[in-house]
Amino acid sequence: MPENKSESKQTTVQHMAYEPYTVAMGPQHPATHGVLKLDLELDGETILECKPTVGFLHRGVEKLAENISYAQCLPLTDRLDYIAAMANNVAYSVAVETLLGIEVPLRAKYIRTMVMEMARLTGHLLWLATHALDIGAMTVFLYCFRERENLLDMFEEICGARLTTSYTCIGGVRQDVTGHFLESLHAFTDEFPSRIAEYETLIDKNRIWLQRTQGVGVVSAEDAVSLGLTGPTLRGSGVDYDVRKHMPYDAYPYVEFEVPIGSKGDVYDRYRCRMEEMHQSNSIIRQCIEALPPGPIRAEDAPDLVMPYGPQKVVEADATFSSGIIKLVEDRKRFIKGDVYVAAEVPKGELGFYFVSDGRGVPYRMHIRSPSYIHIGALPFLCKGQMVADVIAIIGSVDVVLGECDR
Repeated sequence: MPENKSESKQTTVQHMAYEPYTVAMGPQHPATHGVLKLDLELDGETILECKPTVGFLHRGVEKLAENISYAQCLPLTDRLDYIAAMANNVAYSVAVETLLGIEVPLRAKYIRTMVMEMARLTGHLLWLATHALDIGAMTVFLYCFRERENLLDMFEEICGARLTTSYTCIGGVRQDVTGHFLESLHAFTDEFPSRIAEYETLIDKNRIWLQRTQGVGVVSAEDAVSLGLTGPTLRGSGVDYDVRKHMPYDAYPYVEFEVPIGSKGDVYDRYRCRMEEMHQSNSIIRQCIEALPPGPIRAEDAPDLVMPYGPQKVVEADATFSSGIIKLVEDRKRFIKGDVYVAAEVPKGELGFYFVSDGRGVPYRMHIRSPSYIHIGALPFLCKGQMVADVIAIIGSVDVVLGECDR
């Protein structure tokens, strides 16, 4: 018999069997941003299994596309990665232009490249702001929104909208840029590198930041490719793949830029890749401004794929369209039968559109290859064996937005 009750209690604790238990993180958790649920199976605070649940933000964009024209579908792409709508618009337009064989004027290509890189900056700035805030760095959040507001103001100047822009159109852009816009953007590119330096001063060598990011959520190059990762999440593992380089579109063949890559594949390397990408985007924007050629902003052979400038005769609705869908133009012979997959490099990674056409003016089928959906599918691999607190850093490092995941 134990000599006292304290000794008896200690013996009982030492022989107690601990069993794994499950905790639901999200969708109410602030770090999952209200639309992502993770079921974590834990041994103490160590993660044994991570099971993501998505679908809280589903809007059915792919199904809607089957009942409206190619031009009418473009505004829906704003609602995918709504943090960087301009990039979605360009990716969708390039895909449709490839399907229909439309050649975009050079000036429009430069303008689209310019606004796409602006969208990359707005996406990366919001990522850095929220990623740092989730880990505990408040000041970075405020600094990033300072520059992001400047970019959104410039979006508003060229198209009247800040977030859901629909500025790009099939065959070009909706309206030309102004001299004032180009001057404002050029001044921004002068100042922005010093702003990035301010962010880095706060966290780049901060010992708390390093402890929370280095060696956390490691994925090798081979595993990253197997998981289908793209964008900075893939390049952080040392894989040199960027759609802008390997399958260039718009004005990317005419500008010079480097593709930052990491080596360790952890949260910190993914952070560093995006920080360097902001420098490269700033350089691309400046090159586009300085080399912007004169000329038209829309393809001459695609006037009926965009909303007209002035009043147009509305023709009778086609029976093949859903009720309530009124055509602004007659059927086109260019709507050939076939399929095509075209991708673009958006802030989150490779955004691809797969179209199946049966010859009508609407897609028979549209499938969106969204990087966020793929990256959420990689969370079980990235989180296994990590601590609960590390989940927050890992989610931030893969930079997901549920708008394009729950498409």
